[in-house]
Amino acid sequence: MDEEQDQWIRVPVGDDAARWATRVRCRRVLFVVHNVTSATRLLDVLPLFHDDLGAQLLATCTGSSAFRSGVADLLADLGMPVLPWEQALATPVDLAISASFGGELAAIQGPLIVLSHGIGYTKRLATPSTEHRAPSTEHQAPSPDADADADATVLPRSVSPPVFGLAPDWLLADGVPLADALVLSHPEQFDRLAAACPEALPTAVLAGDPCFDRMLAARPYRDRFRRALGVGRGQRLVLLNSTWSPWSLLGDGNGEGAGDGGGGGDDALPALLPRLASELPADEYRVAAVLHPNIWHGHGPGQIRAWLDRARRAGLALIDPLEDWRQALLAADVVIGDHGSVTYYAAALGTPVLLGAAPLDSLDPDAPIADFIRTAPRFDARAPLRGQVDALIESHIPQPGPMRFTSSVPGEAAVRLRRAFYGLMAAPEPPGPALLLPLPLPDPEPALRTAPQYVLTRVLAGPEVVVTRYADPAREPGGAGDAHLAVHEDTRDPGQLGLADVVFRDGAPDDPRFGPPGRWAAEVLDRHAQCALAAYVTGPSSCVVRARGGDLLRLTAGPEADADPAVYASAVHAWLAAGRTVTALVEGGLVVRTGSTAHHVVVATEADRPAAGGTRQRPSPTPADRSTAHAGGADTPRAGRRSPRTGS
Repeated sequence: MDEEQDQWIRVPVGDDAARWATRVRCRRVLFVVHNVTSATRLLDVLPLFHDDLGAQLLATCTGSSAFRSGVADLLADLGMPVLPWEQALATPVDLAISASFGGELAAIQGPLIVLSHGIGYTKRLATPSTEHRAPSTEHQAPSPDADADADATVLPRSVSPPVFGLAPDWLLADGVPLADALVLSHPEQFDRLAAACPEALPTAVLAGDPCFDRMLAARPYRDRFRRALGVGRGQRLVLLNSTWSPWSLLGDGNGEGAGDGGGGGDDALPALLPRLASELPADEYRVAAVLHPNIWHGHGPGQIRAWLDRARRAGLALIDPLEDWRQALLAADVVIGDHGSVTYYAAALGTPVLLGAAPLDSLDPDAPIADFIRTAPRFDARAPLRGQVDALIESHIPQPGPMRFTSSVPGEAAVRLRRAFYGLMAAPEPPGPALLLPLPLPDPEPALRTAPQYVLTRVLAGPEVVVTRYADPAREPGGAGDAHLAVHEDTRDPGQLGLADVVFRDGAPDDPRFGPPGRWAAEVLDRHAQCALAAYVTGPSSCVVRARGGDLLRLTAGPEADADPAVYASAVHAWLAAGRTVTALVEGGLVVRTGSTAHHVVVATEADRPAAGGTRQRPSPTPADRSTAHAGGADTPRAGRRSPRTGS
C-alpha cells in the first residue's frame, strides 16, 4: 500500500472491511462535500436515511473548492466515516449525493444525484477549466459572485458566462449527462434547462426545496426564535444578509463597479454599520447579521469578528452560518440584503427586503431572482435609515413571485427526495414517513452591549420615564429629552468610565469576583468621581442600583417586561436627576417606556453592608467638562452631550 492509500479508511469500506465491520450487507450512500456551503444542503437531506439499517452513510470532500476551511471540522462533527477523495473514487457506492458540481464527479462509481445548494440555479459562472471538475493547478479568478463550484476560466466582461448548474459545461461529461438525477425545485427551471442543455433534461427531477420546507414547518415557532435571539416586545429585528464576493453587501467592490448600476461594487457596509447604531434606538431594534459560509471560511471567523468588533460591542449579533441562519430569517422583521439566496428566501417567507447591493450582471436574467432584484426596494444612503426600515415594514405587501418560484411543491421535498434516492439505488424505502429534522431552537443570544450608550430620557407625569438608548452612535442622535452617558464596566475604552453618569455591568449576584452587588456598586461610585449611579444587572429581569449618597435599590421587572434591565437603571438615574424621590419610586413603582412599549418595574430598598469607607459624595462635572472630555473618546458620541440636570 502506497503512502496515499495508507490514509484510506478500512472500516466500513476497504479491502478487508468485511473482516471488521458489523453490518456488511449495507448499501453505501456517499455524501460528496465540496465546501461548507454545499454541506448545509446535504445536512438537510441526511435525515431521510435515518432508521434504515440497510444503509451505510459515508462522506468525502472533493478538495476542489477554494473554500476548504471548516470542512474537516464539519465532517468530524457529523460523525460519519470520511473517505479521502481518491478512496471515494475507487470505492463502488450505491448512491452518491452532491450539492455541487466541484470535483471529478464523473469518476464516482455509482449513481449520482445533484441538488442545488441555494434557491435553484441562478448565478452566472465562468466555465470550468480544461481539467474539467478536477482541482485546478492555476489560480484563476471567478466572475463576479461565482460560487466557486468549479474551477473558473476568466471571460471578458463583454461575454456573459453561462448559468451555473444549467449549462453543458457542468452538466455533461463526454457529451452525456454527468448526473443520473438533477434535482429542480420548480418547473420554470425545466424550461431554462431545456433551453440551455436539452441533453440533461431526462435527468431532471422535480423534488422541491428541503431547506425551504424546514423553514415553512418552523414558522409557528417564530416567537421562540425571536426570544432566543434577544428580541423583546416592541422590538424590530433588522437582519443584515450578505452572500460572498466583492459585489455583495459585505464586499468592497474590488475597486470597480458591478457594471449594472444596481448597487454592486460599492463598499456599503462600513457606511451602513455606524448608521445602524446612530439611527436605530437600541431598545427598539435588534440588529443581527447572517453572512455566507464562504465569507466565514474564506476570511476566517476570527477575522470576521475583528472586522465587526465595534458593531458587536454595540449589540450586533453574528448568526451561526450553519445552524441558526434559517431561524434568524424567520425571526426577522426586515432584511437588508443583496442578490444571494438567503435574501430571496426572506422574500419567499414574506419578509420585507431592502437591497443594499444588487449586481444584476451576476444573475441569469431569466431566473425569478433577477426579476425580484430588479423590482425590490433599494437602500437609499442619502435618506434616513430608520425611516426607510419603518416605512418598508408598515407598508409591505409580500410579492407572490419569490414564494411561488422557490418551490412548486412546498412541504413535499422529503417525500420526493427519498423516493428519488431509493429509486436510484433500486431499493425499497424505509417503512416510516419521510421526514426532515425540525429547526432547533438556537441558544439564547442576549444583546450584550459593552460600547458606551448615549441615553435620552424624559420624566413624565406619574411614575413614567421615557428612555431612548443609542449604543456607540457615530454622531449625537436627535430627539427630545435630557442626555446622559451609560458605560458598561467592560467597555473597550476604560477612559469612558470616568465620564459616565451610569456605570453598569451584568453577572451572577453571588459572583465572588465582584462581591455582593451592593459592595460592587459602592466601589464603582468611590472609584469614578463623576458617576451618579451604579447598576449591577443580576438577571434578565432585575438589577441592583445605588445612587451616590443613596440607598441600595432592587429593580424587578413585571412578568411582561423584557427590556435590558440596564435601561431601568437609566430611568432611575433620570428620575433622581429630575428631583423625584426614592420614596415615590418604592411606593408607586416605575413605568419605563422604550418606544411604544411600557415596562412595569417594582422598586424596593435592599439591606446592604457598605464597603469599608462607604462612598463619598463628590460634585458632578459641568456640561462643558463632559463635552471637552468626550472629544477624544474613541468609543463614545463625538459631540458633547446635554447635562441631564440642565438640559444644555
